[in-house]
Amino acid sequence: MSIPTDIASLQIMAQVYKRESMQTIFEKTVESLVEQVLYIDWAGIYIYEQLDHKLVAASSFEDDLKWECNGELKFPITNSSDEEIGMLIVRSRQPIAFDVTDVSTLETIATAIGQESFAN
Repeated sequence: MSIPTDIASLQIMAQVYKRESMQTIFEKTVESLVEQVLYIDWAGIYIYEQLDHKLVAASSFEDDLKWECNGELKFPITNSSDEEIGMLIVRSRQPIAFDVTDVSTLETIATAIGQESFAN
């Protein structure tokens, strides 16, 4: 199950390390995850603005599958000071869709987005 996730992560990391704009990185992240990983049906990135959680990128802004998904993973996005500044969320309609290698790859993506893109 992890090969598609690894392919998506390579596309995402290329954007992160090219120092693309934050919005480009966010959009490429959700786009790559949904296009490359067949069992990810929705992906979104929330950024915290004080007490508000702002959805800044999503594979679908109209339908987040919140009530239709059978699997959901959430990964904190932290800046270089280890402050949580956002969340990467992926959802699947399939039960038991994710494996341990998906988890570690998606954690790496969330970390890279925060550490590289929000570097102080």
